[in-house]
Amino acid sequence: QVQLVESGGGLVQAGGSLRVSCVVSGSISSINVMGWYRQAPEKQREAVAVITSGGSANYADSVKGRFTISRDNAKNTVYLQMNSLKPEDTAVYYCSAYVITPVVGGSNYWGQGTQVTVSS
Repeated sequence: QVQLVESGGGLVQAGGSLRVSCVVSGSISSINVMGWYRQAPEKQREAVAVITSGGSANYADSVKGRFTISRDNAKNTVYLQMNSLKPEDTAVYYCSAYVITPVVGGSNYWGQGTQVTVSS
């Protein structure tokens, strides 16, 4: 069984910063791509940033230059540093990881989400 637990969301004023974290636990052989997605009210879930096990990252155009994704492979943790936050960044942020397990093999897993609210 694999679990993803996010933390670090909250309320911040526009222009402020937040860092969200996601720890992957369970019966893990390895973790491939990790990423952050978000879903605002009445909108579809969208990709924010993804990072490979080697550290290559890609970002949505809307967050380039403001957000930074990173990971600590030894801790099975992925981070999203969010700077210069805007009200339109308000959403539930979900962590995702493609995890290889001894029994199931490769599968994509999701966290429960953490709320990020940016006030104007």
